Amino acid sequence: MRAIWKGSISFGLVNIPIALYPATRAEELKFRLLRSGDLSPVNYKRVAEADGKEVPWDQIVKGYEYEKGKFVVLKDEDFQRVDIEATQTVDIINFVHLEEVNPIFFYKPYYMEPMKGGDKAYVLLREALRDSKKIAIAKVVIKTRQHLAAVKPQEKGLMLELMRFASELIDVDEYKMPTGHALGKKELQMAKSLIDSMSGEWKPEEYVDEYRSALEKVIEEKVEKGEKGLPPVHRKAKPTNVIDLVSVLQKSLDEKGGRGNKRGATARTRHAKTGLRRKAA
Repeated sequence: MRAIWKGSISFGLVNIPIALYPATRAEELKFRLLRSGDLSPVNYKRVAEADGKEVPWDQIVKGYEYEKGKFVVLKDEDFQRVDIEATQTVDIINFVHLEEVNPIFFYKPYYMEPMKGGDKAYVLLREALRDSKKIAIAKVVIKTRQHLAAVKPQEKGLMLELMRFASELIDVDEYKMPTGHALGKKELQMAKSLIDSMSGEWKPEEYVDEYRSALEKVIEEKVEKGEKGLPPVHRKAKPTNVIDLVSVLQKSLDEKGGRGNKRGATARTRHAKTGLRRKAA
């Protein structure tokens, strides 16, 4: 896999040469828009709202809508005036305890691989972070955009996880959250009992995207049989209201009682049966 970024981790006088690699992959199934008559792919055109005419690339500029229908045009030199210097450095600002950071700040992980000459310093930083239970908060420029990021120990290596700036997060107080509801001791105890009955070890491989698997199966059937003869899918109606919380909790506990947690095995079996054939790389 090709590195998306190469540079170094910098804190104090320490510089560790590293390369960044994606730690996730996109799992979405991609679809094209087609003309129904002959399945010809449909392309998008750049059309002006004013007259519906197609606009060539050399006539397109970037504009910011500062009021409804009013724009100010920004040229290349305007962006250059505020361009952040791409130093190819993960510039560590400070270190904080991981539990102090709300998980909502983290959103995109990358693996950090040490490059030639950086192994010892890389291991030193990894172990120091692990022993202190801290993460490094840093800034890094990737593809002309500055990001807030965290450097974390991750199994045998280090991970760079991009973060949201505080100004990007919406305050939870802007939403209506339930308050002031008195809970009965019996309700709370039954809810805790249900949680205990459904608790187990964290095994991420047991959780699969059931929608994707089912959609892959539908695609396989259509490829093999063509567009005709597929029966409609019937789904059970979902309950629309819960009136008696205690009775629902009790029913859940009764259903869980005496049964092992078969979710993981079932999910793995279903996933194995519905995998879509992929082209060889």
